[in-house]
Amino acid sequence: MKSSKIKAVWVVIAVIAVGYFLIKGGKDFVLGLDLAGGSALTYKIDTSSIPKGTDVAESVSSLRDVIERRVNLFGVREPTVTTSYSRLASEYRLIVELPGITDVQAAEKMIGETPVLDFRVLKKSSTKNGTSSIALITDYEPTLLTGRFLEKATLEFNQTTNRPSIGLAFNAEGSKLFAEITKAHIGEQVGIFLDGAPISAPTVNEEITGGKAVITGTFTIDEARTLVGRLNSGALPLPISLAGTTIVGPTLGTSATSAGVKAGLIGFILVVIFMIVWYRLPGIMASLALIAYSTMMLALFKYIPVTLTSAGIAGFIISVGLAVDANVLTFERMKEEIRNGKGLLDAVEVGFARAWTSIRDSHIAAIIVSIILFWMGTSVVKGFAFTFFLGAVVSLISAQLITRVFMRAIANKSGSRFMKFLFSSGFHSK
Repeated sequence: MKSSKIKAVWVVIAVIAVGYFLIKGGKDFVLGLDLAGGSALTYKIDTSSIPKGTDVAESVSSLRDVIERRVNLFGVREPTVTTSYSRLASEYRLIVELPGITDVQAAEKMIGETPVLDFRVLKKSSTKNGTSSIALITDYEPTLLTGRFLEKATLEFNQTTNRPSIGLAFNAEGSKLFAEITKAHIGEQVGIFLDGAPISAPTVNEEITGGKAVITGTFTIDEARTLVGRLNSGALPLPISLAGTTIVGPTLGTSATSAGVKAGLIGFILVVIFMIVWYRLPGIMASLALIAYSTMMLALFKYIPVTLTSAGIAGFIISVGLAVDANVLTFERMKEEIRNGKGLLDAVEVGFARAWTSIRDSHIAAIIVSIILFWMGTSVVKGFAFTFFLGAVVSLISAQLITRVFMRAIANKSGSRFMKFLFSSGFHSK
C-alpha cells in the first residue's frame, strides 16, 4: 500500500517536471502552414522525358530532394516538400509548403528557377576611343565547361574591399576542363555567364589548376547569397509546371491556432467533468492520468518535433477520447467486481486484468488504421495519422501504467459504504 502511494507521488513529480520543461523549454511548437501562415505550391511533374525502363518513382524522388535542398538553402523555416501520384489525373505532383512565405511570386521563383552557368572565351570590339567592355562583345566562343561540373559554390568576401564574390569549385572532370581552357587562352578573357548574361570576364594570366574560380561583380550580399543557393541547388532532373497555389495569411493562421487550442481545452474540461461526476474518485484519478497523458503528448510534439496542423490537432483530440475510453472500460469492470462482493484492492487488480484485452485490441486497431492512413494519405491526412498514432501508443501506456498506479494508491481494504460509494458510478451507490 505504502509502495503504491510512493509510486503515485513519483509519477506526479515526473509529470510536473515534464510540464515545467514543456513551458520553460527553449523550443517552440512547430506549426504547419494552416496555423503559421505561408504558401503552398502544387506542381505537375512531367515524366514524359524519362527513358523507358527507368524507375519513375526514383526520378521523382530525386526531384523532391533537389527542391528540398533548394528551399532549405533559402532559410525557410520547417519547409515541407512531398510528392504524390494522382490516380485520377494519372500524373505525379510535387507539393511545397513554405511556412511564413506569403509572396507566391518569390516562392515560385525560389523553387522553379535554375541558373545556367557556363564559361566562354571572349572576343571584344573596341569603341572609338580604343577602349572595350563586356557590353561590346561581338563573338562568343563557347567552352565545354558548364554548371553541371560544379561541385560547390560559396559566398566569399574580398579582403581589401570587403565586397561579396562567389567562389566556384569544380569536380575532377570540371577541374581538368578548366585547366585546359585557361592554358589554351592565356592573355585572353574567359567570361563567366549566368543565364546567358556576362557576369565577369577576367583575363587569364596563367593555367589555373585545382578547379577553382571566382565570380566577381556588383553583387549585394543578399544577391550573392541567393546566387550561391541557386548554384548549389543544381538543375531540376524533371520539368515541373505550377498547377495551383494556396496562401494562408498570418491572421488566418493565428485564428486557426486559437480555435484549435480553444476546442481542445473545452473538450478536455468537459471530459474531466464527466469522468469526475460519473466515476467519482476513480474519475479524479483518471483525470490526473489524462493530464499526464496530455503533458506527455505535448512534450513529444515539441521535442520530436511534430509539425502541428489543424488535422494533427484533430488527431490529438480524438486520441484523448481513446485514452478516456480505456479508463471507462477499466472502471466498468471494477464496478462489476465490487458488485460481486470483491474488496477494493482486488476489484482494481481484476478490473484492469479483465479490461486489458478490450483495451489492447482497440488500441492496436487504432494504430493499424493510423499507419495505413499515413502510408496512403496526402500530407494533410499524414498529419492527422501521425498524431493519432502517437496518441494511441501513449494512451496504451497511460491507461495501463499511470491510471493503475493512481488507483492502487487510493484503494484500500476498507469495506465501508462511503468507500464503495466513491468507487461506484452514475446513480448507483454500490
